[in-house]
Amino acid sequence: MTMVRQILIVLLLIAVAGGAWWFAVASPGDGEGRAEQGSGPSAVQVEVAEVQLGEVSEIIEAVGTARPRQSIDLIADDSGRVDEILFETGQRVDQGQPLVRLDSGIEQANLAEAEAGLLDTRTQLERARQLATSRAVSEARVDELEAAFRAAEARVAAERQRLRDRTTNAPFAGVVGLREVDVGARVTDTTVLTRLDDLAVIELEFQVPERYFGTIRQGQPVQATSTAFPDTVFAGSVAAIDTRIDAVSRSFRVRAELPNSEARIPGGLFMLARITLVTRPDAILIPEEAVVPEGRSTFVYRITGAPDEPRAERIEVRLGQRRVGEVEVVEGLRAGDRVVTAGLQRLRPGAPVRLSEPPEPRPDRNVAERMP
Repeated sequence: MTMVRQILIVLLLIAVAGGAWWFAVASPGDGEGRAEQGSGPSAVQVEVAEVQLGEVSEIIEAVGTARPRQSIDLIADDSGRVDEILFETGQRVDQGQPLVRLDSGIEQANLAEAEAGLLDTRTQLERARQLATSRAVSEARVDELEAAFRAAEARVAAERQRLRDRTTNAPFAGVVGLREVDVGARVTDTTVLTRLDDLAVIELEFQVPERYFGTIRQGQPVQATSTAFPDTVFAGSVAAIDTRIDAVSRSFRVRAELPNSEARIPGGLFMLARITLVTRPDAILIPEEAVVPEGRSTFVYRITGAPDEPRAERIEVRLGQRRVGEVEVVEGLRAGDRVVTAGLQRLRPGAPVRLSEPPEPRPDRNVAERMP
């Protein structure tokens, strides 16, 4: 009797469960709700964004130190006492302009003596030539006086050069730095008097990875910035490219020139250089939150299917440049496609979805960057 009771109880439970299932499936109200939603009870609510076209630039960034096109330590040509300093710190000077004079009393006296000797020798030579016509003076004496005259000329030239060496001139036009000596100081031909920089054009040298060796060309535009001038972009161009690649760093040197007519950029300034390699005006752009990375692959969920039954299709894409909030898609999408940007965690390939209202459009940006 107990066994029969147990069998009846089991049959009763089965009948109750079957009736509940039939009622749930056959309920007309639920069927109409599913038809109205068009996505079934398992549809995932997501946000989507339309694929846009925009301008993308491929840019190399590198850091370097600015240096003047010409820069020297100004040193006296001779030893002596500083008699005059003819410049002020930061002054622009022309080529050949006197900057420092040493005491030159001895040199001036030596020059006067040499010039007097030259004058005496010239007088003797002219008299000997006149007497030689009447054979009163021998040809040998005339030759001797001519040699003495040439020696006197050489001595005068040497004394004039020694006197010129007492004045230090600017070898090229530029800006002088701090004074390193004072009037009355004793200097030698190794003493630094000041520094002279040609700041009309600034050279900016930086290292670029070897993979860009075939894409960098002379004349390419360069934009440089510095924290010293946060609101200023200095424009220039590539002036020289090294012919060797460093075996340790696997990079090569690039030298750019930046016009600096106002001398705003000083030598030694740390700067960031940017070189634009290529610009694509019709690049495919999607919000960066739509990207789903998995290992070495990258995927997005694209909306497919009928408007009343949308589904999320998982497709692999190849990415290009990145910019603030957006990423370029090189392969896998077309302009006008819609991709999921929110709700990705619950999606599966081919899953039905419910579309939410799209967020506010992003502000347009036209610069993309790639670090070397």
